[in-house]
Amino acid sequence: MMKLILTDLQLSLVQPNGDFWIADGHRGGNNRIIKFNSDGEFLFQLGGGVDDTSRESGGFNDPHDLKMDSQGRLFVADRGNNRIQIFNQDGELLDIWTQFGRPSGIWIDDNDKIFVADGMSGEQWNRGWERGIRIGDASTGYVTEFIPDYEIENGSGIEFLASDNEGNIYAGQVGRQRFEKYVRVRP
Repeated sequence: MMKLILTDLQLSLVQPNGDFWIADGHRGGNNRIIKFNSDGEFLFQLGGGVDDTSRESGGFNDPHDLKMDSQGRLFVADRGNNRIQIFNQDGELLDIWTQFGRPSGIWIDDNDKIFVADGMSGEQWNRGWERGIRIGDASTGYVTEFIPDYEIENGSGIEFLASDNEGNIYAGQVGRQRFEKYVRVRP
């Protein structure tokens, strides 16, 4: 039996078939994504190693969120590297996106619309970028909308996202210790 040491779990994602992924590496931990089958058996890991802050393709620095699109592609919010990395089910790197800022949270709806929370860009991290929610197409990566963070302050802002079938967005803000709802305004 293989023994895994998990240092700082950030998030897990369970697939319809029961297989699951774990992001292990918040704030300088193992910096890896691990996949297990539905029986809890280790399948493989992406990135990895204690204090490994790899900027190489497929490496991670503070993997912060995991989501899957309708094609079964795994989206990883590689926050410390200011990018989203996209993998297939076998762990093969498919693409790297840097147009979503410093991603802390990802949500992908049933129509493959992607919502990305950037709660940390600014003077301290990722200069030249504005904090907020970037919305786009998970198939192409095009950013189509931006909701700026209306309260800029030090520390983390929006880190977790979800949306409903009406287009409203729900955002968890760690530093401010609150949950907000952004209501979709229809013309």
